[in-house]
Amino acid sequence: MAIFTGAGVAIVTPMHEDESVNFEKLGELIEEQIAGGTDAIIICGTTGESATLTHEEHLETIRYAIEKTNGRIPVIAGTGSNDTNTAIYLSTEAEKYGADAVLLVTPYYNKATQKGLIRHFTRIANSISLPIVLYNVPSRTGCNLLPETAAYLAEHVENIQAIKEATGDISQIARLMRLAGDKIDLYSGNDNQIVPILSLGGKGVISVLSNVAPAQTHAITQAWFDGNPQLSCKLQLEALDLCDALFCEVNPIPVKTALNLMGKEAGPLRGPLCEMEEAHVERLRKAMEAYGIL
Repeated sequence: MAIFTGAGVAIVTPMHEDESVNFEKLGELIEEQIAGGTDAIIICGTTGESATLTHEEHLETIRYAIEKTNGRIPVIAGTGSNDTNTAIYLSTEAEKYGADAVLLVTPYYNKATQKGLIRHFTRIANSISLPIVLYNVPSRTGCNLLPETAAYLAEHVENIQAIKEATGDISQIARLMRLAGDKIDLYSGNDNQIVPILSLGGKGVISVLSNVAPAQTHAITQAWFDGNPQLSCKLQLEALDLCDALFCEVNPIPVKTALNLMGKEAGPLRGPLCEMEEAHVERLRKAMEAYGIL
């Protein structure tokens, strides 16, 4: 059984002006997501600025999201690291808090070999009983989890159940599904490829777009599962300009900016991320207005 089906939000981590985590605002965002039909909360991923959270902040944010969601929808905790032992620590703590699954990004900077990736993910999986969602985003990590490797892990490691694919390479994703489609659940990691991923047997999306348009993102997936691919495709195409604007600078700069434009008070970004260029803010604003969310 899939961890979730539909649209999960890769939720931002709101900050106070002093850059401390704003748990009150996080709670408000979680409530808005659930009210908007979001199917899962993915906490402390890339969009949640996990790279600049201390271990204490990281774990407290995961704990808070689990308690706030209170079993209404699944909470998937981002617990990946480029250090295997750190990933084991974060994952075992998330399990203690009651996470429904963990999201494990491929080790960044180290650029592990495929053999190293198998060892890394297997060691983490053996330390917990939670379902695992692998996260393949080589544009950020410099490390590509090849279809053959993901298929091997899905075949040989019981709790590796899913993968978030953000390569943007549909041919690679198709090869993965040919090799392991009955053994691994597929989620799109790119909002502009939700429907293509669904057409390959995907279960949904782990979405940045859902931060600002939860109902609309959910609708794209729901139309597909309701047997209306034409509507799903139409909704996907209508969202493309906004999807592009949300990635006109590195994520999560634009999505936090968008939330602030909407009055959601997501707060500042932590360095080395910084505020958007004004021209890009204007592009984002126009895309949001055209999409009807501003």
